[in-house]
Amino acid sequence: MRQVVLFCVGGFIGFLVDAGLVQFLVSAFDANRYASRLLSFLAAATATWLFNRRFTFRGVRHYGRFGEWSRYVLAMCGGFAVNFSIYSWLVYHYALVHRLPALGVAIGSLGGFAVNFSASRFWIYRHRAD
Repeated sequence: MRQVVLFCVGGFIGFLVDAGLVQFLVSAFDANRYASRLLSFLAAATATWLFNRRFTFRGVRHYGRFGEWSRYVLAMCGGFAVNFSIYSWLVYHYALVHRLPALGVAIGSLGGFAVNFSASRFWIYRHRAD
């Protein structure tokens, strides 16, 4: 249960980075709403990786930092695919979400949570039997 709560805290931090960056890029630079999500995803995945490796799954290390980060980002791609699909659908169909893409990030994040936690818990930070 501790890991789930901490993973949610890390996810909230990631959401703030993701939604904040995509909203900033769209508002300040009129950036493409879909391409901006790719940048915001990488920033958010890095932020959640840093939090989760330090607090949620501390002590469990099977790879070097770059190896762990790259596996983490790869693992998060499953959740991002779910998240991005929901986000894209909302941006396309709802003018409010088109104007405020951070809303789409929030709703999409709910869809990606289970995939991301499972990938982290059972692949990146699993306990190996010795």
